[in-house]
Amino acid sequence: MAVYFGQNGEVEIRRDTLLSALQTKLDPHDVNTTAKRFSVDRSSGSLLTGDRVTIATVDKSTLELVSGHNYNDGSWFIHVDRMGGIRLFSSFALAIKGNQSDALTLVTPSVSKNITIQTINARFRHLARVQEFEITTNRDQIDLTPLGEQFKKQYEAGLISGQGTLSCLWEHSEDLADFTPATPVNPEFPFYLAQLLVRLDQGAGFDGRFYIFKDPTNSSNTVWYESNCVVTNVAVSVSASQEITTRIEFVTNGVVSLNTGEIAGYLLQESEDKILQEDQSPILLDQP
Repeated sequence: MAVYFGQNGEVEIRRDTLLSALQTKLDPHDVNTTAKRFSVDRSSGSLLTGDRVTIATVDKSTLELVSGHNYNDGSWFIHVDRMGGIRLFSSFALAIKGNQSDALTLVTPSVSKNITIQTINARFRHLARVQEFEITTNRDQIDLTPLGEQFKKQYEAGLISGQGTLSCLWEHSEDLADFTPATPVNPEFPFYLAQLLVRLDQGAGFDGRFYIFKDPTNSSNTVWYESNCVVTNVAVSVSASQEITTRIEFVTNGVVSLNTGEIAGYLLQESEDKILQEDQSPILLDQP
């Protein structure tokens, strides 16, 4: 009988997409071309560093924001500074660093433009510095009295809910990031989950994959929980003689699934958006 150890466990998270696009106005004086930085109203509390966003004009006119970009919309990664200023970058890694020299060159709009900003986060990323995690699932009983007969059959067994904790070494930059052989992409950090807790407009949600066992040599042996989650508590422990650690508590929000085997792949556009069928479901790679 095989015995499993936790070194093959892993956590991946995917940033939530804004439920509705942020509608605001881009004024010429909001753009500082020298600093490669711009600002808009209502961005504070909605947008976070590392988000991938689509910025589009409401009237479909040319966006007039990024040098050489002559379309009504565009998709970039953002870095948000302490004053709420935004810089645009071509990759997630550059956006996390936020260096002015790496930011895209901006142009000053000729006139004020009404724009929408929509986050389009579609990729799961490895959560760095996780020491251990715990996830608990339970079935909640619900009152079926007000429901019709059809729905009673659907919910008579109750609803699955869950909660969990993440214990991590504190990290907020990619300088000391850990990469796994199976996930050679730029990781997320515990700092992002702490940011979620204090985000006012969009909330503290994220999608999580919690791998009990992730086999690097045979993906069909992989076992993981997957659910949408909401951060409920973040505690940071700072000691002069110890490493800074953080404990993040969360609850699940929606369906909790326990999966085995390979993770389903989907056909994606260049923007990383899924290609949908007529019924709005994504097309799996193994479908004809």
